[in-house]
Amino acid sequence: MSERTTERKQDHVEICLHGDVVFNGKTTGFEQFVFAHDALPELSFSDIDLSTTFLGKAIGAPLMISSMTGGYSEAATLNQRLAEAAERFGIPLGVGSMRQALENSSYRESFAVVRKYAPTIQIFANIGAPEVAKGLKKSDINTMLELLQADGLIVHLNAAQELFQPEGNTDFRHVLDQLAILTANIPVPVIVKEVGCGISASVARRLIEAGVKAIDVAGAGGISWQKVEEIRYTRQFGQERRFSLPALDELLNWGIPTAQCLLDIRALKKESPAFNAIEIIASGGIQCGTDIAKSLALGAQLAASARSLLKALHDSTLEETITSWLNDLRAVMFLTGAATIAELRHKTLITKP
Repeated sequence: MSERTTERKQDHVEICLHGDVVFNGKTTGFEQFVFAHDALPELSFSDIDLSTTFLGKAIGAPLMISSMTGGYSEAATLNQRLAEAAERFGIPLGVGSMRQALENSSYRESFAVVRKYAPTIQIFANIGAPEVAKGLKKSDINTMLELLQADGLIVHLNAAQELFQPEGNTDFRHVLDQLAILTANIPVPVIVKEVGCGISASVARRLIEAGVKAIDVAGAGGISWQKVEEIRYTRQFGQERRFSLPALDELLNWGIPTAQCLLDIRALKKESPAFNAIEIIASGGIQCGTDIAKSLALGAQLAASARSLLKALHDSTLEETITSWLNDLRAVMFLTGAATIAELRHKTLITKP
């Protein structure tokens, strides 16, 4: 693995923590909805149960610590702390792209550490669409899964990020064909996620037909990876730009809001049992437990967060943040009369006028 690749991973974490990388003028869309209040909830707050399932396995709450990092020395410490928190709450955890682990064994421990500190939870390996497009060797798949004793593999779609990345790979030909080959030959479920631009119903249809078991919509409204890479590009090349100024703002804020992705895929799921079987993760701007609750009512199996939890980790408040989010979620359940996550999924969301 090149030193430049290692630096890129460090840059990503530093810029996500400190850079202006959120969408400008485009939100998740969750603010458009409110729950109908139940003045007679007929339950005790202390009896509310947050446990649910994901891909057939029990989890402590409908929250996932989304894919963040790995592949450089400091990442081992970050992943250890993320793993410890996920294990404490019994929630799933995804690691960052494992391309580095396939190219060079030097930093494999930065990924393997998560299973050491999270022995019982679901952990998901991660690889990018450009790597899938080239065709993953059986040895590559085995390396990723064995390093983590992984419960599944995430394939991330990041066309907009690659477009802006100084060293990006913009050859996305054959991704779908190779994805179908992968799902047919891998012993664990495949999840496909965006990284902040959202997944439409038409793309979801193609992914389901290719054998994907879960889709993480990762919609617009949280972090813009275009902005992350634009910062890196500017640092390397000064003010030289590849795109016209009138178009740049739209491209940096490109994407489908998270709530819209959920609405569109919820409609798709009604078309057939095959579509309905897909499990949906809501990510892209999740910032609190009310966002989690709205995600579930809009059709998600669970919600996931990366940047907000990374910032909490940096501020040494990760477990406190997750605790407060889950308390938010319990509050919504109490005020809507939902004793379980299954009941919350059927509660009414009202669109604000």
